[in-house]
Amino acid sequence: MALPAVFLFVTAQSLFAQGVRVGPDGKFSPQTLKLPYAFYNENFGFAGGFVYGKVGKPQKQSLMLATAIVGTKGGMGFLVGRDIQMPLIDRLFLDPIVSVGYFSDNESYIDGNPNFPFERAGSNDSDEDNFVKGDGWDNFFRLRFKYLLPMGYGRDEIITTYKIKDGLLISDPKGGTSLNPFKSGRSYLEMRPFYRSQELEGRDVDTTVKTNGLDFTLFWDNRDFAANPSKGFSLRGEVSRDFGWLNSSDSWTNLEGELDVYFPFKMGSWLRQGVLALNSWTSWSPTWDERPDGTISNRPPAYTGSTLGGLWRLRGFPTQRFNDKAAIYYAAELRLIPEWNPFNNWPRIQKYVGIRWLQFVPFVEIGRVAPEWDFSQLHSDMKWNAGLGLRAWAQGIVVRIDTAFSNEGAGVQMIIAQPFQF
Repeated sequence: MALPAVFLFVTAQSLFAQGVRVGPDGKFSPQTLKLPYAFYNENFGFAGGFVYGKVGKPQKQSLMLATAIVGTKGGMGFLVGRDIQMPLIDRLFLDPIVSVGYFSDNESYIDGNPNFPFERAGSNDSDEDNFVKGDGWDNFFRLRFKYLLPMGYGRDEIITTYKIKDGLLISDPKGGTSLNPFKSGRSYLEMRPFYRSQELEGRDVDTTVKTNGLDFTLFWDNRDFAANPSKGFSLRGEVSRDFGWLNSSDSWTNLEGELDVYFPFKMGSWLRQGVLALNSWTSWSPTWDERPDGTISNRPPAYTGSTLGGLWRLRGFPTQRFNDKAAIYYAAELRLIPEWNPFNNWPRIQKYVGIRWLQFVPFVEIGRVAPEWDFSQLHSDMKWNAGLGLRAWAQGIVVRIDTAFSNEGAGVQMIIAQPFQF
């Protein structure tokens, strides 16, 4: 079972970066997003919802957003905060996340389908029909504490200021100016307590998987503008640990690393901004122990760890279609913002949606999972998809719809925030 669709953006570290956004005149004003919406995806079915968000509240550099969704296959409530500065320790920030949801007829790529008794669901060679269906609650919270290190642009400026004109950065970049972390970008030590409980009750399965623990991350954000980068790069290393305490289903450890790089370009006067965005990511669980009878202990749940498919990686495949002990992934996007913006011709609509640019994004992705972290194996028989994204800068938030095609069909992903480094 997957985390429900449109709001997995909450895990995006890069949505904001302790920055106050001001206009070309240097003046600050909070932005409000109030928007009803309708959509269809594999988790909710046909659904509708309402989102309310504030950019610049409760503090100038922060964001608060809430949403409620009701669909033919389930519903959820969701609350997220970003970059809330803690009292007493001015370099410490908090990103809280809380979600409560119930879903029916969800497909989960875990063992239990009687038609595939000798195949592990989710493995790289597994059948696309090797999943189970069920109903149940999916509840989680995460509290990311981020400490800004006194180095690079974070040495003298804890909360920076970004001048924005029609959705693009016009002030000097805060990253991408050097390959030295002591001179460029902003670096963070992060700790994130997490908890998730997921139920799945159906004809072939009746299980509840609970996990709780801590993520420890070192993150160097050397991009010019984290919300919509045009140059620079960012680098992340993360260790996740479930100690098996409290009501956790099992103990496990997972290691991740990610690098994303951005190259600006121009293609004539019709293009406001062109960016080639590249991403690479890998994951490995050293505690994963597969026994002779095929059972596995000390593994991350199928919805975390080394997993591919869905909103963020291999978007042309179902959510968490592939999961194993190790994974690798590469992506390339061509992000094009033309001068053309039809919303400028519709002032009544523009007053509410505040769309300052549209972005068209052809992209390709490749990746695979494997039972061991072996370079040769991870780069053989890789899965791939290609697609096109439509994205918009709406009231200071990047909203995106990505459509991708694979050999197992097509996927439409509706979400907030650019992909990579989530």
